[in-house]
Amino acid sequence: MRFPITRMRRLRSSETLRHLVQETHLTRWDFVYPLFVVPGEKKRREIKSMPGCFHFSIDMLVEEVKEIRDLGIPAIILFGIPEKKDAIGSEAYAEQGIIQRAVRAVKKSVPDILIITDICLCEYTDHGHCGLISNQQILNDPTLELLAKTAFSHADAGADIVAPSDMMDGRVAAIRKILDENGFNTIPIMSYAAKYASAYYGPFREAAESAPLFGDRRAYQMDPANGREALREVLLDIEEGADIVMVKPALPYLDIIYRVKEKTGYPVAAYQVSGEYSMIKTAAQLGYIDEERVINESLIAIKRAGADIILSYFARHIVPSLI
Repeated sequence: MRFPITRMRRLRSSETLRHLVQETHLTRWDFVYPLFVVPGEKKRREIKSMPGCFHFSIDMLVEEVKEIRDLGIPAIILFGIPEKKDAIGSEAYAEQGIIQRAVRAVKKSVPDILIITDICLCEYTDHGHCGLISNQQILNDPTLELLAKTAFSHADAGADIVAPSDMMDGRVAAIRKILDENGFNTIPIMSYAAKYASAYYGPFREAAESAPLFGDRRAYQMDPANGREALREVLLDIEEGADIVMVKPALPYLDIIYRVKEKTGYPVAAYQVSGEYSMIKTAAQLGYIDEERVINESLIAIKRAGADIILSYFARHIVPSLI
């Protein structure tokens, strides 16, 4: 049927009708809130490049997580900035490392929040890269042991999910092996399976103090021009034991989110990264956009593309308005 019998505008004529036929809905269960943990006490310091986001010392983190839980956010992901850094990122897998202590403190005070921990070395190495280096080359295989040790230490501290973000080949299998061998066979792995070497990470580098001292991460993170390669990465991670696969960033890679979901049927996470967040916040502060509508539209787009889980710095802002 064609016009005038078919009139697509009929179902757009009122807010109630629009809600009744809306295809994609955000709920609080879609969201994971990223948080940054720093040494010290009574610290709650705003991150200049990410307005509305903060560095928290562990005592203040616990109070923040209580508020997050009360707002209805079901899960957090933790990133740690250690007191000291070295060439091998030893604080990443130390028993009393910043994340290990943070996980124990949060689990003690807010046991019903789900804790995901980022598994990488870049925040902990003095060179800022995600693995061991030799002659300014990133060593893949020797790095796997340290990533596995980090994941084990996080699980042992009480993390509910571990999320390797380093993009080393074979890291999921190495982590699955050490977890299973140590009685953590029920701990899921949320793999950053298609993580691109993106220019959208800039504000995060300040927040996590993880900018590399030389070169960049294009030797191990993905080329933004490649789509089919993302599917290969995802399928390899699933074969190695990943339970959830992630695409990062989110909005510039909606096509990848869609293709991964259609190809695998696996739970798909998408990370709305710091650059996506900061661009919206800055444009809104300058009066160029309607912040509320752009936040909602960007998140709806990510879910419409196929994401089951959205890691977003906007979670604290938007979840209270959701069912």
